[in-house]
Amino acid sequence: MIRVVIAEDHNLIREALSRMLSESGKIEVEAEAANGAAAVDLTKKYKPDVLLLDVTMPGKDGIQALSELGEMGLPTKVIMLTMHEDEAHGVRAMRAGAAGYVKKSGNLDELIGAIEKVHAGEQVVPAEVEAALARKRSEHPAQILSQREFQVMSYLAAGKTNREIAAILEISVKTVDTHRGHVLKKLRLRNNSDITRFAIQNGLMPV
Repeated sequence: MIRVVIAEDHNLIREALSRMLSESGKIEVEAEAANGAAAVDLTKKYKPDVLLLDVTMPGKDGIQALSELGEMGLPTKVIMLTMHEDEAHGVRAMRAGAAGYVKKSGNLDELIGAIEKVHAGEQVVPAEVEAALARKRSEHPAQILSQREFQVMSYLAAGKTNREIAAILEISVKTVDTHRGHVLKKLRLRNNSDITRFAIQNGLMPV
């Protein structure tokens, strides 16, 4: 069973999602949140396999919650749920560290498939969002990184160890390693030597 937390501010949608996912026999819904702050708290508490996180919520929105969770280095994979049709929200979500971006206009089977893929380590990105990300990469490859990922990449390129970076940024070594993994995956690199080479080739000065 894949353990899931649902964060959605519309009660009817959240309750319907919880019921249908639970009835699928593949997913265990561990908790529900109605806003971004609660989503962060429940994810810290339960450490689910996957967090379904609405992009637009009152107070702390989904992107802000996603960024905050990224700083914690939790193993939870995040799928952003959205009613927005524009690609800009998808680009923001993926750059903030989402593993998937799913439109609410889709069906239940598509959502369950996305949860299974993300849980297996894959990314789920609509074609138009992937195309927008590709354009960003062509403009400047590092634009796909979040601010913290860019910082970690820069220190790695300068030859700093994970422990040294953790001390500089005042975060845990585990969180540094998580950001390093995101950098490698997003930039399609293999190791720290590739990171250094990438930084040199793209004119990125170490911070």
